[in-house]
Formats: sequence, structure tokens, C-alpha cells
Amino acid sequence: MIRRISFVVALLGVAVLSPRARAQNLNDQIEQAIKDSIKKVAPAVVQITTSGGSDMVVTGPKGPAFRKALGPTTGVVVSADGYIISSAFNFINNPTNILVHIPGNPEAFVAQRVANDKSRMITLLKIDAKGLEVAPATPVKDIHEGQWAIALGRSLDTKLGIKKDQSPVVSVGIVSAVGRIWGKAIQVDCKVSPVNYGGPIIDIQGRIQGIIIPASPKGDGETAGFEWYDSGIGFAIPMEDVLAVVPRLKAGKDLMKGLLGVRMKSQDMYGPEPVIGEVMKDTAAARAGLKPGDVLLEVDGKEVVRMAQVLHALGRKYEGDKVSLKYRRGKDVLEVKQLELVGTNTVVAQPFLGILPMRDDPKLGVEVRYVFPKSPADKAGVKRGDRILKFGTDKDKKGLTAFNGAKRGRDQFLDFLNGQDIGTEIQLEVKRKDGKTETVKATLDPLPATGASDEDAIPALLPVDASVKKALEPLENTIGVKPPKIDKAEAPKVETGLVKRNTPDGEHKYYLYVPDDYDPNVSYAVLLWLHPPGKNKEADIDDMVSLWADFCAENHILIVAPLSSNDSGWIPSEGEYVVAAVRDVVSKYSVDRQRVITHGMAIGGQLAIYLGFNHRDLFRGVVTTGAIVTTVKDNVPNQRLSFYLSGGQLDPIVKTIVEGRTKLIEKKFPTVLRTMVNRGREYFEEAQLREVVRWIDSLDRQ
Repeated sequence: MIRRISFVVALLGVAVLSPRARAQNLNDQIEQAIKDSIKKVAPAVVQITTSGGSDMVVTGPKGPAFRKALGPTTGVVVSADGYIISSAFNFINNPTNILVHIPGNPEAFVAQRVANDKSRMITLLKIDAKGLEVAPATPVKDIHEGQWAIALGRSLDTKLGIKKDQSPVVSVGIVSAVGRIWGKAIQVDCKVSPVNYGGPIIDIQGRIQGIIIPASPKGDGETAGFEWYDSGIGFAIPMEDVLAVVPRLKAGKDLMKGLLGVRMKSQDMYGPEPVIGEVMKDTAAARAGLKPGDVLLEVDGKEVVRMAQVLHALGRKYEGDKVSLKYRRGKDVLEVKQLELVGTNTVVAQPFLGILPMRDDPKLGVEVRYVFPKSPADKAGVKRGDRILKFGTDKDKKGLTAFNGAKRGRDQFLDFLNGQDIGTEIQLEVKRKDGKTETVKATLDPLPATGASDEDAIPALLPVDASVKKALEPLENTIGVKPPKIDKAEAPKVETGLVKRNTPDGEHKYYLYVPDDYDPNVSYAVLLWLHPPGKNKEADIDDMVSLWADFCAENHILIVAPLSSNDSGWIPSEGEYVVAAVRDVVSKYSVDRQRVITHGMAIGGQLAIYLGFNHRDLFRGVVTTGAIVTTVKDNVPNQRLSFYLSGGQLDPIVKTIVEGRTKLIEKKFPTVLRTMVNRGREYFEEAQLREVVRWIDSLDRQ
């Protein structure tokens, strides 16, 4: 009876509460639950500060360029004996010092980097400490859309240390999706800033759901997704997955993403069926016998009908993991089981014969404009003025291939070279100046400046006659039909000098410099200039053009010069219009597609590097001064990309600039490095500017 009365009283108590009171009561309960969950996890949430290293990082056209000195960030204790996990983003500038501040400890601990998980972009640190508190993890099976997601970070001042019970900075939201970033991440809508990177997302029970990282489905570098911070789109690697790889990271070896070793025929991830366009050498796909034209049907027993599904099936796998594939070749369906994935694609330098071709040549074949000393062409006896009529290898059963007029001769010949290996002996049928025809043999070398030295990578002197000035002439064909005449008066008239133009969408303006003697019958190089901070006025563009004007006239160069909207550098939306401006110029002027260069200084230089890597169909060269190389992508055989890096001897980041060449050479990118003696972060003097112009003039080397 007493129990029944108590129950009735309780019901009456609820009933008499007003809707407002009930809502307040619920809010109070939720607030207390959040506070309790934070309190459980807080002792395992540490603050990380770094110093030294380079000070500038650029995140690409959709993300701002910024200085890495952003203040403290966050990490999470994963082992009581001093192991800390954090986001790899926090160390992209290669800091010389890393300090970890543990709640309840007045003194900071010096940390060492142990290893990186380069697939999930997390880093394991080690400090000399014992008895650290470790928070529990939420099982992946228990993480669902709509659950509470609480982001924590340590951004407050730590001069007096972090108190044992001091709360981290908090942002509250929900889990908005699971299985994102090709199956590797949780997506949350709480605001996530760089101070949170490496920190935890926790649930309402006080368990860690995941470790916060910047991430993007379209990028895999340390800065991918940084541009989305505080946008309501955040990503975290499930803590269960993190803890699963910590033992492997403790061994001190970086974990690599598992790669199949193919490039797809289409870059559209959501449209056509997944047809293989290229199989990389010495990869899992090559060992399995996959070939261009094969269509993937299943990955690990799951049907795939578009590339996005393939990426999702492979996204969680590491180097050494195994995969089963089913694919279609012609009418046959084939299968391969337990194929071991590789961690990196084999790095192969592009082959080099050692010539510069004449440009704008409508005649069949390749006229040799210049022969690099000591090159395979030089050793084979190829001379300036010779015309290459046919090409091939000993393996060509049908004999040497004649130029067919389908594209400019040098482009057809470049396609041939890109398909050859270093050390391959090729045969050339050459017509000499005196009319005699000879067949010569040459063994291909790697492109210059892909090894320890960049000596002889840039010709000391080049012939002035680079073009036969017939860019508008149709190519000869192979059936003896005489090409039709073209009335040069019909070529469109263009403005010359420094002109202000609109991008095709009409939303943005940029400057274009066209030499006064512009001739549409000559293919021009295009130089994209990305100014440093504080140089975003029209007067600054005038100064730049004044330095380059004579070189532009002598060497047929157009300059595209966009302006950032603020003095501190490029803002997130501007990168897209920069590329649109270059594409606009390429479509409207006579442009040599093998000599489109992105060039910048300081932060502008780092944006130039990013654009070079991420718009490789457009850019063939990158020139920088006072800029560092962070993430380096793989070399692509049929999209050659070369670098000219420069820095002042007195620039504090000069050591990191030098290290950038090492990173690029490891991936076999031709890279010239110049250190300017007794100079800081300054632009080129005339002597070096002349060398840069020769470098641009020789980018179409073969």
C-alpha cells in the first residue's frame, strides 16, 4: 500500500510540472550529463605546444594560407606509460620541440614523435611519464547517427599548468554520419577548430568516440579538410580503430595506406563504371596481372559499379592487408584472391632523350632545336637541325613508327617517351640538314635534376629561334594532301600590355600581361604570379610586370596576375578563380601547354606548389622563392611536373626549403634548388631571373 501511494505521489509530482518546467528539468539533466562525461575524460586530454620548424603552410585553393604558429592544440593519452595520440596536422611544419602538458602536472613533458599513421593522419608521441589516466573508448558498433558528440580541446594558457579538474574547451553537437572518408571516419556537426585537432569526440557516457583530424574525401594530405574548420563539418577517427593500431605504431614504423596501384580511366568517382586506365609498375595490381581496360566488378565479395565504391572498399586497408577482386576483361570475368596491397606506388622518373624540339611546327616529325650536352641524344649523334621522322624500340615488331599528324609532332613523341622505362634503348630515324637519313640508337636517361645534383639541368645558353611561328597552321597528314591556307588576318585581335580581365563567370577580376608584339602564330608560355602578403595592389602588379616585360617579349611569355582580397594572403574562395583565370587565358591565346607555370613568393609560393600538384593537367612547372614543400604527391608518368625552388641564405626557413628538394627528388620530380647568398626572403635578382626564364624555355625538353 505504501509503495502504491509513493508511486501515485510521484506521478502527481510530474503532472503538476508545467511544460516550461519540464523542459528546464530536461535541459538541466542534459547539461549535468555533459559535464559528467567531460569530467570523466578530461584527465586524459592533454595540451600540445610546438616550436621551431617552418612557419607557413598553405591548404590549397579552398583553404587559406596560414602561419603554423596557431598556439596550443590537443592530444589524448592512450597508454598509462606515456603514449599520446594526436593529429598529424599538428606537426606538418616539422617542429623542433614538442611539449605535452598533462592535467595535474605543473611542468610540461618533452615529447618525441614515435610514428605516423599516414592513412588516418594521426601521430603517436611518447613522453617520459607513468601512471597517466586513460579514458574508455566507445565501440564502433555503438556509434550511430544522431548521438551526442562532444568535441574537446586544450586551448587555454598553461603557464601555471593544467589543473587536475580543469575542463577542456567544449563544443557540443551530434554524430551526423558514420563510415565517412572512405570508411575511416565519423562525421560530426560540432564546431571543430585547429585547437581540437588531435583531441577527442566523446559521447554522453564519457567514452571517447574518436580522435579529431582535418579530413576530406578528395584529399589525403595532412592539411586536407582544414578549410572546413568551424563550419559544422568535422571528422574523427574511431577510437577503437586508433587503439587497434597503437601497438604497431609503438614499433616506430609509419603505417601506410594500402594501395592497389591503378589509375582509373575516368576521374569521375560517381559516374561511369570503374575502368582501369593505367596499372603502375611493381604494384599489387601489376602482380595480379590487371591491365588497362579491365573493369572492376567486386572488391572483397561486394559489388562495385562506380569508383567511389572501390575507394570505400579499399579505404580502411593498410599496406600489407589483403584484398580479393573480381573483374571483367572483354567478355571474360576473372578473379584474384588474397592480393597483398602495397604502401607506396613505385617511383619512376620520366625518361629523357636530351633534346628541345622546335615549337609550332606543322611538318611531320620533330625538328631538334637544341641537344643537351652528354645526354643520350648527344651520345647518339643527334644534332641541332636534325628532324626525327620515325621512332620505336627493338620490341616493335612492325618497325619504327612514323608521325601521323594527329597532334603536334613533339607531343606525339613525348607520349612515346612517357611510355618507356629508364634504360630502354630506342631507335630514331633522323633526317640530317644535308637531307641524308640515318637510324640511330639511344639509351634513355632519367630527366635531369632528379638525382643528387641539378647541375646541367638548365642550359647555359639557348638558341633564340624556339618557334617556326606557325602555331595556326594545320598539321601535315600522312596521305599527301596539302594543308589548306590560313588567312592570318582572320586571327582574333587581342589587347596587349597590362589589361584587366574578368573570369568566365564574371565574378572575379585578374590582370593579364601580353607583350606588345604578341603573335598568335607563336605558342606562348603562361606564368601565373601569386604575390606574397601585402602585395595585392595594382601598383604591385605593375612592379612585377616591369621586371618581366623584356623577358616576356624575348621569350614569348604571358603573365596572369590575380590579386588576393586582403593584405594577409589568399582566402578560401580565391584559389578556384585563380585556376579559372589561367584556364581562360589558355583557351583564348596561343599557349604552349607544356610551359604553363605557377609561380609565387612566400605564402603565394606555397599556394603555387599546391596548385601544381592538384591541377597537373594544367601546370607543368612550379617556381617559388621563400616557400616550403609540405606534402608531396606521386609523380604521374604522362603529366610531367618540374620544380624550381629558391630561398635566401638568411631566410629562417631556408633549411626547410632545402629539405623540400629532398622530398621532391624522392618522388623523382625534376627539381632545381637555388640559395641566394646574403639575402633573406626576397625576390630574384636579374641574374637568377634570367636563369628562371631559361628554365621555363626548356620545360618542353624530351
